[in-house]
Amino acid sequence: MRRTFVFCFALIVALPLFAAKLPYKYYSVGSTSDVVTTTTAGTVLMGGGTDVDAAFQWMINKSGGGDFVVIRTTGTDAYNPYIYALGTVNSVETLIIPSRVAAADPFVVNKIRNAEAVWIAGGDQATYTAYWKDTPVEDAINYVANTKLAPVGGTSAGLAVLGQFMYTGGAGSVTSSEALANPYHRYAVIERDFVTIANLGGLITDSHFVTRDRLGRLVVFLGRIIKDGWASSVHGLGVDEATAILVQPNGSATRVGSGAAYFMSSNGMPMTCVSGTPLTYTGLAVYKVSGAATFNLATWTGTGGTAYTVSVNAGALTSSNGSIY
Repeated sequence: MRRTFVFCFALIVALPLFAAKLPYKYYSVGSTSDVVTTTTAGTVLMGGGTDVDAAFQWMINKSGGGDFVVIRTTGTDAYNPYIYALGTVNSVETLIIPSRVAAADPFVVNKIRNAEAVWIAGGDQATYTAYWKDTPVEDAINYVANTKLAPVGGTSAGLAVLGQFMYTGGAGSVTSSEALANPYHRYAVIERDFVTIANLGGLITDSHFVTRDRLGRLVVFLGRIIKDGWASSVHGLGVDEATAILVQPNGSATRVGSGAAYFMSSNGMPMTCVSGTPLTYTGLAVYKVSGAATFNLATWTGTGGTAYTVSVNAGALTSSNGSIY
């Protein structure tokens, strides 16, 4: 009886140790051994919706067949088998990092730093900045992109946090009509300076562009950044669903997928950009890239695309070519 009592007591004491919950979730396919490969820098800017196979294959090639790490704050490991089937990689790993505690965990940080490619999945970009900004995860992404010179990319919410400036949607998702009517709408939350990636300085991005009619709100974001004194000039990039822009280290970019991308430039200080009053901001240059057209983010010039301007007068959006898209 005494031995039975001691055994039961020890089991009860040990249970909390076995039940300890990690602050992150981790999934992998492929090899469990880390490899070191020769990598080449590059950035994928994907517009959400259906993933573009060619963009992941481009990253796999640049990874040298190393370890491909997917990061997100919620969701599943659905990317693992998908990416693994697209090319030769040592492994595909997904980290779900849902807190600042998780973003400081050595296992999480080392997995990202040891990656030969990093992908930021879709989801809620407000949680990406809330949980990852100014943490070791941010440092690890920057290390992969700028020191290791390995490819980094993102789609939808993942795209939103790659530029110097970021629409976070932290209070809710603002529509173009809401933003144009009030540039300081409570849903129009903009932040800056998360990751630092070559050719993406002075840039704010937006996804699901035509499907969700987001050109108007991108104009507002450009006007806000100028009006708030964050920059004297700024660029915007809107990417359609099922579309990706592949950016080389020298800034040259090509489009893959079925849609288009829209490269936009600010035009000085907005004429009217105040809270509660419709925006007036005119003469913003747009360059639409579709088909075989290309663009260079370093020089901000394109070839084979369509150039036009858009203007907003008292919240009403117009275009020099008759269509904002």
